[in-house]
Amino acid sequence: MTDGERPWRSALYIPGSNARALDKARGLPVDAIIFDLEDAVAPAEKVAARDTLAAALRQGGYGDRALIVRINGFDTEWGEGDFDAVSEMGPPAILLPKVGAAETVAVFADRLARRPSTAGTRIWAMIETTRGLFNAAAIAVAPRMQGFVLGTNDLAAELGCEPGPDRMALSMALQTTLAAARMGGIVCLDGVHNAIDDPEGLRTECAQGRALGMDGKTLIHPAQIAVANEIFAPSAAEIDLAHRRIAAWEAALAQGKGVAVVDGRIVENLHVASARRTIARARAAKETG
Repeated sequence: MTDGERPWRSALYIPGSNARALDKARGLPVDAIIFDLEDAVAPAEKVAARDTLAAALRQGGYGDRALIVRINGFDTEWGEGDFDAVSEMGPPAILLPKVGAAETVAVFADRLARRPSTAGTRIWAMIETTRGLFNAAAIAVAPRMQGFVLGTNDLAAELGCEPGPDRMALSMALQTTLAAARMGGIVCLDGVHNAIDDPEGLRTECAQGRALGMDGKTLIHPAQIAVANEIFAPSAAEIDLAHRRIAAWEAALAQGKGVAVVDGRIVENLHVASARRTIARARAAKETG
């Protein structure tokens, strides 16, 4: 399954130190799992978390979900140890925190290439600093890049802003990161909603993220999965419109016309391409659950 075909509606952070949560994740209807060795793990547990996570990955059972491991930064005392331990696991992807420049990704890609176990490992970058934000375009096209994850909490803290329910204070950061991801042809996941018991607030953020063009939402609790999956999946009305646009376009082509009209609106080839992506996303989401 290619990145474009795979659904990215929901990406759940799971602490690498929590064996019970790692086991439970095998049965969750989530599109991606971010196994976290960084923020979600207390300093005293970070070394042991590597073994706990390794045992879970050896056991497997995570199906077709996208699996990503977030390590600690190399400017911390745990970064090198995380890299050595995670490399032995041969993960599909590694998420780097606080990426500020494309050179960081290039150096890391070179390190991955030197180890047989990580020959195919992709790289994800947390965009959670102003430096990373303004270098996002270069980072997006760095070697092995697969996706961005917005670190909205860290960005807000560095900016000194109060995002509020509409996150207007972060709109420039969100759109800039997304535009860079689209230029680089990589995935872009929105930041977390901090309140676990606030489904309406989560719904609002998911709807906003989807309207911006985000591929999905990063989550901090399984209770948030259903809302993200719902909002980031094509609706029945969108699927119906996609089918009708394709049908009208094909009928117009058969008549030698360059455009079609559906519901009083012009349909061109770019709309048809979008319609085909909508149907593909809907099919993938249905298969995932």
